[in-house]
Amino acid sequence: MLRSETAASPERRAAALAGLRAYQDAERPAPRPPKPAIATAGRAKLRDYGGSGLPVVFVPSLINPPLVLDLARGNSLLRWLSRQGVRPLLVDWGTPTPDDHAQDATAHVERLLLPLLHSLDRPPALVGYCLGGTMAIAAAAATTLAGLVTIAAPWRFSAYGDALDPISALWDEAYATCAQLGVVPMEVLQSGFWQLDPARTVAKFERFARLAPGGSAEARAFVALEDWANGGAPLTFAAGRQMFDDFFSADLPGAGRWTIEGKTVDPQSLDCPALSFVSTTDRIVPAASAARIGEVRELAMGHVGMIVGGRARAALWQPLADWLSGLRATR
Repeated sequence: MLRSETAASPERRAAALAGLRAYQDAERPAPRPPKPAIATAGRAKLRDYGGSGLPVVFVPSLINPPLVLDLARGNSLLRWLSRQGVRPLLVDWGTPTPDDHAQDATAHVERLLLPLLHSLDRPPALVGYCLGGTMAIAAAAATTLAGLVTIAAPWRFSAYGDALDPISALWDEAYATCAQLGVVPMEVLQSGFWQLDPARTVAKFERFARLAPGGSAEARAFVALEDWANGGAPLTFAAGRQMFDDFFSADLPGAGRWTIEGKTVDPQSLDCPALSFVSTTDRIVPAASAARIGEVRELAMGHVGMIVGGRARAALWQPLADWLSGLRATR
C-alpha cells in the first residue's frame, strides 16, 4: 500500500516510514488497571466506571479493544459520563479461547451480552458503538431496556456499495487461514480498514513525522489512538464468517432476516426510547449503512473522531449525557 500510494514521491515514502519508526519508538505510559468487573458471562466482563443513577451499558465493537471509550486520561467518554449523573458500565469481550471459536455475533449477544444485562437489578440503557451498536440493537429486541443509543452502528450492509467488492476479496483471501486458526487475526481486519482510505493511512504517518519531538500532547494522543487501532484480541472465526458472509454479503440485518433467540430483529419496532448518532463523513460506517432509530443526530465527524476527537465532547458526549439525563428523569 505504501509503495502504491507514494509511487510518484520518494520523499513522501521516506516521511511515512520515518513517522512509522517514530511511532514504533515512542514511549508509552504504564497501562492503567482495568475497572472492576461486577458481572461475568463466559469470557466477557461488565466493568464498572463508577457514578450513580441510571446504569448505562456500553457495548463496544468486537473489533479493536473496548478502551476507545476510555482512551486516555482527559479523553475518556466513560469517566466523563460517570460525573454526569449516570453509571457507565463497559462490556469487555475478553480474549476468545479455542472453546469460543464457534461463537458468532449472534452467540455473543445471546450467551454473553444478554446474561450481563440480566445480571443488573434494573433495566439499563444500552449504548452501542460501531458493530457493538449492531449487537445492541439485537439485544434490545430480546430484553427490556430503559433506552437504546447507537453510535455509527452499521445495519444496512448492502449500502456499502462499491466497498463491498474489496471487503469480499479480503475475506476470500483470508478465509482458509482464518478457518485453520479458528480466529480472524486483528492484522486481517486492520488491512481491510487501511484499504478503505489508503491515502489517509499513509498521510497520517507523514504528519506524525513532522510533530514536535519529545512527546508533545499531540504526539501522545496519536500514539494512544494508533495503539488502540492496531491492537485487540482476534475475532472468533464464526463471528468473522458471519460478519463477512451474513452481514456484508447477504445483509441479513438490513433485509430483516437476522434473528436473536428466535425473534427477528426489527429496529423500527423496538419498545424503548432510542437515539442514533450518524456520521455523514464516516468511511468505516457510511451514513447510508448506519442504523437510524428513534431520534437521529447527524455529525460531520469521522468514525473515531466522534468518540475521541477534539470536537467530540461538544458534538457527542454532551448531547449523549443530556439525552440520558432526560431518560433518567422519566424513569
